[in-house]
Amino acid sequence: MEHVEAEKLSKHTVTKVWNVREFCQQHQLGEQEEVRLRRLFGRFATASELQHNAKRPPRWRY
Repeated sequence: MEHVEAEKLSKHTVTKVWNVREFCQQHQLGEQEEVRLRRLFGRFATASELQHNAKRPPRWRY
């Protein structure tokens, strides 16, 4: 074990990278949307990229 000083740690934040298929399954996006996102980004993309580029059908309230 080694003691680490908090001041010496890096302040860089880690970017969450998603598998596009898992993202689509978790957010209930269809297969066509998954194909579109995979063409756009490949197999992996950051959470921000996926959230900003995913097209979702509107949820209407009556």
